[in-house]
Amino acid sequence: MTEPMVDLKALLVEREEFEGSMVSKLREGLSQGPSQIRALREINETLQKRIAVAPGPQQKKIHLKLGVVQFYMGRTQAAVEHLKQSDGPLASFFLGRALTLRGEYDDALKSFEKAEKSGYAAQQVQLQKAGVLRLQGETAPAKAILAKLKDMAAHNAEYHFQDGGLAEAEGDTTRAVKGYVRAAELDPSHAGALFRLAFLNDLAGNDEEAIGYYEKCLKHPPVGKGVLYNLGVLYEDNDNYTRAAECFRRLQKADPTDARARLFCKDAEAALNMYYDAADEQVNFETARVMEEPITDFELSVRSRNCLKRMNIRTLGDLTRVNEPQLLASKNFGETSLEEIRAIMGAKGLRIGQSLDQGQQHEFRFRPQTNLSPEEQATLSKPVSELNLSVRARKCMHRLGVNTLGELCQRTSDELLEAKNFGITSLNEVKEKLTGLGLKLRGD
Repeated sequence: MTEPMVDLKALLVEREEFEGSMVSKLREGLSQGPSQIRALREINETLQKRIAVAPGPQQKKIHLKLGVVQFYMGRTQAAVEHLKQSDGPLASFFLGRALTLRGEYDDALKSFEKAEKSGYAAQQVQLQKAGVLRLQGETAPAKAILAKLKDMAAHNAEYHFQDGGLAEAEGDTTRAVKGYVRAAELDPSHAGALFRLAFLNDLAGNDEEAIGYYEKCLKHPPVGKGVLYNLGVLYEDNDNYTRAAECFRRLQKADPTDARARLFCKDAEAALNMYYDAADEQVNFETARVMEEPITDFELSVRSRNCLKRMNIRTLGDLTRVNEPQLLASKNFGETSLEEIRAIMGAKGLRIGQSLDQGQQHEFRFRPQTNLSPEEQATLSKPVSELNLSVRARKCMHRLGVNTLGELCQRTSDELLEAKNFGITSLNEVKEKLTGLGLKLRGD
């Protein structure tokens, strides 16, 4: 049996007061589909008109309603402005939540303290404070708060969400996931738990599960920009460019100044008009896999192996980007070595220098272990994850097999741009992060 639609207009417009007990009804209504989101926008317009002509005392009540409406519409700055002009425990509580989303943690804590002193449910306030402290890196006091509230564990979704967040901050991903799953079981509309489950599955490469959780986030406002960005990239990775473009259009609509969203949307829309041949894709994949086979996998004479090592030729692909005269010009590399290499290449359906027909050339790549200080070597040995790249750029690093900063610095801009879904925006992001460490891409 279908549940009746919540009358949001009666809840927010026709009633003069808006109290904490009504919040759950509002959340229930917003989870009932797009028509309710449209109704919320209309309610926002109605309240904006009313506040312009309302007397002073009445304005505070409308500011509260507008603050809550703007919060669930994802407009946190507008929510903060309205909630600051209201008063009472509910206004202080929502102000604390909005300030938390904006990263204004000290002010958020003050708002939560004010909410608790003015009568808002103490346990719910304490859970929010635990979350803010964790975000500030203060895990010890956050843990102390949760320890005091442990009796809530059986029935409170927010408790399990905050416990999961604390576990994640401490590096215990398994316990974090367990906490988030329990939170989502107790409250299927808990946007925070759904987002973290989506994000952790995204990191683990579980695209199907991540997409499922991100799509659930869309049904439970407020919908953060991270949801739309990450979901859009996942849609692209799974060749669903129509839905990817929809995500990026929503980002543009929410923030017309977001240049990154505009570029992502342009890429996704362009991909809609591209012809995709699965057979060609498979052939290209197999060719690329063979090209990446390391020379060390083959039986070579000591002389041939040493000559190729000095020339920094590591893979079969490298051998397609040099010609025979270049090999023969290397010290101690003669006709015997050349015949040896020809045989290996022929067995793989390749030939020396074949990529030169396409304008590619082998470059003697930078070797991290040569002429570098211990500090420089340590930097280049760091995992590429330390750059904290966006989801799109991070996935491209994974597809390219780039694991360390040294490996990244061996890539050229053109090589990165050839990767699927890696565009100018991602390239500029990578360059900016490398520049901050005093590094750069090969050829820059």
